[in-house]
Amino acid sequence: MTDDPPILRQTRRSLPIALLRARESVMGPIREMLATSGVNEQKWRVLRVLQEQGPLELSQVATEACLLLSSLTRMVRPMEEEGLIARRTPPEDRRKTIIAITPAGEALVRAHSAESAALFARIEQEFGAERLELLLDLLGDLQSLDLRGRK
Repeated sequence: MTDDPPILRQTRRSLPIALLRARESVMGPIREMLATSGVNEQKWRVLRVLQEQGPLELSQVATEACLLLSSLTRMVRPMEEEGLIARRTPPEDRRKTIIAITPAGEALVRAHSAESAALFARIEQEFGAERLELLLDLLGDLQSLDLRGRK
Protein backbone atom coordinates (compact mmCIF):
# COMPACT_ATOMS: atom_id res chain seq x y z
CA MET A 1 0.00 0.00 0.00
CA THR A 2 1.33 3.44 -0.92
CA ASP A 3 0.74 6.69 0.86
CA ASP A 4 0.44 8.75 -2.31
CA PRO A 5 -1.44 12.00 -1.81
CA PRO A 6 -4.94 12.12 -3.28
CA ILE A 7 -5.18 13.35 -6.83
CA LEU A 8 -6.58 16.87 -6.97
CA ARG A 9 -9.03 18.03 -9.61
CA GLN A 10 -7.57 20.12 -12.37
CA THR A 11 -8.00 23.80 -11.64
CA ARG A 12 -10.30 24.26 -14.64
CA ARG A 13 -12.77 21.92 -12.84
CA SER A 14 -12.05 23.11 -9.28
CA LEU A 15 -15.21 24.35 -7.55
CA PRO A 16 -13.48 27.12 -5.54
CA ILE A 17 -11.72 28.45 -8.64
CA ALA A 18 -14.87 28.17 -10.76
CA LEU A 19 -16.81 30.14 -8.14
CA LEU A 20 -14.13 32.83 -8.08
CA ARG A 21 -14.08 33.08 -11.88
CA ALA A 22 -17.88 33.33 -12.02
CA ARG A 23 -17.83 35.95 -9.25
CA GLU A 24 -15.35 38.05 -11.21
CA SER A 25 -17.49 37.77 -14.37
CA VAL A 26 -20.44 39.21 -12.46
CA MET A 27 -18.62 41.63 -10.17
CA GLY A 28 -16.42 43.28 -12.82
CA PRO A 29 -19.28 45.25 -14.40
CA ILE A 30 -20.72 46.02 -10.95
CA ARG A 31 -17.38 47.46 -9.80
CA GLU A 32 -17.27 49.59 -12.98
CA MET A 33 -20.80 50.82 -12.27
CA LEU A 34 -19.94 51.71 -8.68
CA ALA A 35 -16.66 53.44 -9.57
CA THR A 36 -18.59 56.49 -10.72
CA SER A 37 -19.95 57.03 -7.20
CA GLY A 38 -16.86 56.09 -5.20
CA VAL A 39 -18.65 53.27 -3.41
CA ASN A 40 -16.98 49.87 -3.26
CA GLU A 41 -18.81 46.57 -3.54
CA GLN A 42 -18.82 46.01 0.25
CA LYS A 43 -20.51 49.37 0.88
CA TRP A 44 -22.93 48.63 -1.97
CA ARG A 45 -23.92 45.34 -0.34
CA VAL A 46 -24.51 47.09 2.99
CA LEU A 47 -26.67 49.74 1.33
CA ARG A 48 -28.65 47.14 -0.61
CA VAL A 49 -29.31 45.09 2.53
CA LEU A 50 -30.45 48.16 4.48
CA GLN A 51 -32.54 49.43 1.58
CA GLU A 52 -34.23 46.06 1.26
CA GLN A 53 -34.65 45.13 4.94
CA GLY A 54 -34.66 48.42 6.84
CA PRO A 55 -32.66 49.23 9.98
CA LEU A 56 -30.72 46.26 11.35
CA GLU A 57 -28.27 45.37 14.09
CA LEU A 58 -24.66 45.23 12.89
CA SER A 59 -24.30 41.45 13.14
CA GLN A 60 -27.43 40.97 10.99
CA VAL A 61 -26.09 43.37 8.36
CA ALA A 62 -22.73 41.57 8.35
CA THR A 63 -24.43 38.21 7.80
CA GLU A 64 -26.79 39.47 5.09
CA ALA A 65 -24.06 41.43 3.26
CA CYS A 66 -21.52 38.57 3.46
CA LEU A 67 -19.05 40.58 5.49
CA LEU A 68 -17.03 39.84 8.58
CA LEU A 69 -18.41 41.78 11.53
CA SER A 70 -14.98 43.34 12.09
CA SER A 71 -14.93 44.58 8.47
CA LEU A 72 -18.41 46.06 8.78
CA THR A 73 -17.48 47.73 12.05
CA ARG A 74 -14.57 49.48 10.29
CA MET A 75 -16.91 50.58 7.48
CA VAL A 76 -19.62 52.13 9.65
CA ARG A 77 -17.87 55.39 10.56
CA PRO A 78 -16.79 56.28 6.99
CA MET A 79 -20.25 55.41 5.65
CA GLU A 80 -21.82 57.56 8.35
CA GLU A 81 -19.43 60.44 7.55
CA GLU A 82 -20.35 60.08 3.86
CA GLY A 83 -24.00 60.45 4.86
CA LEU A 84 -24.95 57.01 3.49
CA ILE A 85 -26.06 55.45 6.78
CA ALA A 86 -27.12 56.55 10.25
CA ARG A 87 -26.46 54.63 13.42
CA ARG A 88 -28.09 54.56 16.81
CA THR A 89 -27.77 52.67 20.03
CA PRO A 90 -31.05 51.33 21.43
CA PRO A 91 -31.63 52.61 24.99
CA GLU A 92 -32.74 49.14 26.11
CA ASP A 93 -29.42 47.55 25.09
CA ARG A 94 -26.48 49.93 24.86
CA ARG A 95 -24.22 47.12 23.57
CA LYS A 96 -26.04 46.99 20.24
CA THR A 97 -25.68 49.27 17.26
CA ILE A 98 -28.48 49.66 14.74
CA ILE A 99 -27.72 51.10 11.32
CA ALA A 100 -30.14 52.40 8.70
CA ILE A 101 -29.81 53.75 5.20
CA THR A 102 -30.19 57.53 4.88
CA PRO A 103 -31.94 59.46 2.11
CA ALA A 104 -28.49 60.01 0.52
CA GLY A 105 -27.84 56.26 0.64
CA GLU A 106 -31.26 55.60 -0.89
CA ALA A 107 -30.49 58.13 -3.64
CA LEU A 108 -27.20 56.38 -4.41
CA VAL A 109 -28.95 53.01 -4.73
CA ARG A 110 -31.64 54.58 -6.94
CA ALA A 111 -28.94 56.23 -9.08
CA HIS A 112 -27.51 52.81 -9.91
CA SER A 113 -30.74 50.82 -9.96
CA ALA A 114 -31.37 51.08 -13.72
CA GLU A 115 -27.82 50.02 -14.61
CA SER A 116 -27.89 47.23 -12.03
CA ALA A 117 -31.24 45.98 -13.32
CA ALA A 118 -29.96 46.12 -16.91
CA LEU A 119 -26.91 44.07 -15.96
CA PHE A 120 -29.09 41.45 -14.27
CA ALA A 121 -31.43 41.42 -17.30
CA ARG A 122 -28.42 40.84 -19.57
CA ILE A 123 -27.24 37.95 -17.41
CA GLU A 124 -30.76 36.52 -17.45
CA GLN A 125 -31.03 36.91 -21.23
CA GLU A 126 -27.61 35.48 -22.09
CA PHE A 127 -27.51 32.76 -19.45
CA GLY A 128 -31.23 31.97 -19.55
CA ALA A 129 -33.85 32.77 -16.93
CA GLU A 130 -34.46 29.12 -16.01
CA ARG A 131 -30.74 28.34 -15.80
CA LEU A 132 -30.17 31.44 -13.66
CA GLU A 133 -32.94 30.45 -11.24
CA LEU A 134 -31.54 26.91 -11.12
CA LEU A 135 -28.04 28.26 -10.47
CA LEU A 136 -29.31 30.44 -7.63
CA ASP A 137 -31.16 27.46 -6.14
CA LEU A 138 -28.08 25.23 -6.46
CA LEU A 139 -25.85 27.88 -4.90
CA GLY A 140 -28.33 28.17 -2.03
CA ASP A 141 -28.16 24.40 -1.55
CA LEU A 142 -24.36 24.50 -1.66
CA GLN A 143 -24.35 27.32 0.88
CA SER A 144 -26.39 25.24 3.31
CA LEU A 145 -23.82 22.44 3.45
CA ASP A 146 -21.81 22.18 6.66
CA LEU A 147 -18.38 21.60 5.15
CA ARG A 148 -16.56 22.72 8.30
CA GLY A 149 -18.14 19.98 10.39
CA ARG A 150 -16.04 16.94 11.13
CA LYS A 151 -17.19 13.43 10.43
